[in-house]
Amino acid sequence: MSDKRFTMGVLGLGEGRSILSAALNSPYWTVGNICDLNEDLCRERMEEFHLSRYTTQYEEMLADPSIDVIGIYTPDQLHAQHIKMALEAGKDVLCTKPLMVNLDDANALLECQKRTGRIVFVGQSSRYFEPAQRQRADYEEGRLGNLIAVEAHYITDARWFLERDWSHRPGFSWMYNFMIHAVDLAAWYLPDVSEVYGVGAVNDNTRACGLSVPDTLRFLFKEESTGRFATVGGAYASPALGSGIEQSISCTLRGDKGASRAGYPKLKYEHHFDHNGHHVETFDDRHSYYFRFEGETHHAGEYQNYIEQMARDMLAGRTPKPDLKEAIHTLAIMEAMEQSMETGKPVRVEDVLRDRNICL
Repeated sequence: MSDKRFTMGVLGLGEGRSILSAALNSPYWTVGNICDLNEDLCRERMEEFHLSRYTTQYEEMLADPSIDVIGIYTPDQLHAQHIKMALEAGKDVLCTKPLMVNLDDANALLECQKRTGRIVFVGQSSRYFEPAQRQRADYEEGRLGNLIAVEAHYITDARWFLERDWSHRPGFSWMYNFMIHAVDLAAWYLPDVSEVYGVGAVNDNTRACGLSVPDTLRFLFKEESTGRFATVGGAYASPALGSGIEQSISCTLRGDKGASRAGYPKLKYEHHFDHNGHHVETFDDRHSYYFRFEGETHHAGEYQNYIEQMARDMLAGRTPKPDLKEAIHTLAIMEAMEQSMETGKPVRVEDVLRDRNICL
């Protein structure tokens, strides 16, 4: 491994707790500074991780020449603004999903990245959980044969999320905050999704908080160039069956020579390939690596996996993926999903991009 270490500044110290653990435990990274508007939270993270400094001023962190990469873990509605500020300051960017809550700032970010030449990498953590990594390796090795279909969902009782003040601000969406995990997994395997169709419902638990955003959703994605398709589902504001019955996040691949299923939070990977039958692999010995804090609400191991992949790519001169363009394409899929729910008709992703005058 190269002796090169990257220095990260972390903005947003709620979810940023996991990236701090990840960076401090990685041979590729060190933490340069941390930032949050909540000074008490800054002091709490300082003590927890034995750090030497913090700031409540984002501009101060951006002006620090020792920081290579800004890790953005702020509320989703602020991502576009914070990414642009980091790029303008000459920093590479790591941003938690979703990149943005709509496509309004897509062209401005594309222009800013082109002008500055900096990297924007999106931390789609579900790709980096142990079972998902093993599933991807089998797929890339061709063990499933030709891929036919993908089934992905993210289902969890997240009514607790409505207690957060910022979830009531304009731009909050169950789809962008939660379902994007399932959407990203489907798009990972079907990168040329051309058309989507789906339905959504708003139940009384969401309405009681003054929101009218759909909380129970089902979609069909079609990849016209290959004939492959995906089903994508989510439910967030009602009781769930629990991960013992259905994993919160699940991705099933069906090929002509095999099938596989990976999920979260169980460290279990199931597959059935023609040449060796059905197998279940478990990775319980990795539990403390992935889940480092109370319960399983933080998953710092996934974060460490993706920042280490980011570092390896940068050292090798490769563009870390998903990058800005891939993330914007995923957002175009999600805007097509929204339009399909509103119109009751299939919507083409290329039409969304054309209407927005976005060229990827």
